[in-house]
Amino acid sequence: MRCWRPLCLFALAVLIAGCSALRIGYRHADTYLAWRADEYFDFTKAQQKDFNARLARLLAWHRYEQLPEYAVFVETAVRKGRQGLKREDVKWFVEGIQARYRVIINHGIDDAVAMLMTLSPEQFVSLQKQWDKDNRKFARERALDGSLADRKRERRKTVINEIKDWTGHLTGEQEDQIEALLEDVPLIAHLRLEDRKRRQREFLELMKLRSNRREFQRELHAWLLDWERGRSPEFAQLAAETYEKRVDFYLAVEKILTPEQREHAWDRLQAFADDFKQLSRRPRT
Repeated sequence: MRCWRPLCLFALAVLIAGCSALRIGYRHADTYLAWRADEYFDFTKAQQKDFNARLARLLAWHRYEQLPEYAVFVETAVRKGRQGLKREDVKWFVEGIQARYRVIINHGIDDAVAMLMTLSPEQFVSLQKQWDKDNRKFARERALDGSLADRKRERRKTVINEIKDWTGHLTGEQEDQIEALLEDVPLIAHLRLEDRKRRQREFLELMKLRSNRREFQRELHAWLLDWERGRSPEFAQLAAETYEKRVDFYLAVEKILTPEQREHAWDRLQAFADDFKQLSRRPRT
């Protein structure tokens, strides 16, 4: 589902997405997420009011209870990285993000169920239309309708821009080296798109369980926590292999960076920790 997932991942995503305006974005998260939820479900006024109230409680809990721990997590990542990035450090970081996602799901599942119980069949039509739009965008941005060369070109552009966002700049030689390193990472965006569509179908099937709230909540909770359940064995294996290849890729990229570029990246990550601390300070009364 595409409205609750951003809600649950908002503060985590900035750790890997390179957002340069975390404080501004977080302070306006309620407005953005309410708008996105309405875009997917076309809420009634009563539903929007209820969603806003539930979202405000979730964001307050997340801000004051979770962000201090995020700061510690990120500072630990910076310390590990500055000692020399190792394979186990990358996996530790990814697993840490996944664990913090689970905490948010566990905390917010009751509110998610309560909101979803109020949706009408017409609102699922609106949801499907938005999903179709999202899926077309996903395919377009990755040139999935183009040639293999087109898909590689789009991936190269995306990855290099992401790395530049952290390092500040790259030389032409470094960009060429990154492009060469990317050759070892399988192109599986087309399979990811099919997996997204599978998840979307599963969600709509889950909605048929709403007459039994207990069963519905149990199944929705499991669905939100386990994104891999239901994958074909072939895709599950390829996704696991691709993950290992991407870890190899980023470890190799780190080795071609200059000391100044590495420091720029770690300073930037430290800035996130500083922002988490600032954001989590309770206002004086």
